Amino acid sequence: MKSVLITGCSSGLGLTTAVTLAKNGFRVFATVRRLDKRDDLDKALADAGTTATVLPLDVTDEAAISATVAQILAETGGIDALVNNAGLAIGGFVEDFTLAEIRAQMETNFFGLVALTKAVLPSMRQRRSGRIVNISSIGGRVGNPIIAPYVASKFAVEGFSESLSFEAELFGVQVVLIEPGAYKTDIFEKNRRIAAHALDPSSPYAAIMSKVEARVNERVAKHAGDPQVVADCVLHALTVEKPRLRYLVSTNAKVMANVHRFLGFGVYAALVRKVFRWPELAAEVR
Repeated sequence: MKSVLITGCSSGLGLTTAVTLAKNGFRVFATVRRLDKRDDLDKALADAGTTATVLPLDVTDEAAISATVAQILAETGGIDALVNNAGLAIGGFVEDFTLAEIRAQMETNFFGLVALTKAVLPSMRQRRSGRIVNISSIGGRVGNPIIAPYVASKFAVEGFSESLSFEAELFGVQVVLIEPGAYKTDIFEKNRRIAAHALDPSSPYAAIMSKVEARVNERVAKHAGDPQVVADCVLHALTVEKPRLRYLVSTNAKVMANVHRFLGFGVYAALVRKVFRWPELAAEVR
């Protein structure tokens, strides 16, 4: 059985991916930030008639990362695949973010991913085999309002992964980026946060923030897809003989990426402004 370490498995894409890989013959080590948040994962595994080893792991804790990887290596002799999925999303206008909030976004979405990658790479390099799947986002390709730090973290993941792919291939290790659009997961519900000052009456954006947030929720509800599609893409990336570097997942992600790439930023920006009714909001803040 090939062993796979997956982060952020208490809900959403991580949970669905853990169950999918376990059902398909992988020895899954599913990590959650807190063990008291594992109930949904345990139930999903039981319902699917499969099992996984559930471990606590905060991806912002370097000591915990080292200990967890060492434990898995001791049990298995080698980690065949790493799925960096743990993430959070913080919404708000840039002025309303504290630097601490932006750093927290980067610590989880980017530096945690880097730390885990560095922790598993030595064993993969020595065995000259392994796959690292990084869950990015359409936000790693294009910008959108009120999620600038999240987008920045995913742009960082994209650049890091593309650069790493050249280095890793020298030792038979393959790097893959999965770029979902909006999916029905807790990152847009329980795990989505709002910048501390976003709704503060003193904020110049307070009056329009609630309206923008409502439109985001409306878009997510209307266009969000089934996270199983993303999990199936991860399964494909781990089992196909020669995976691609990038996999765009979902129709909305492909449309956004293609408009941005082939029609240019001007056309893409016009569509974003239309979707968010930007002219109306601009009139309110003048």
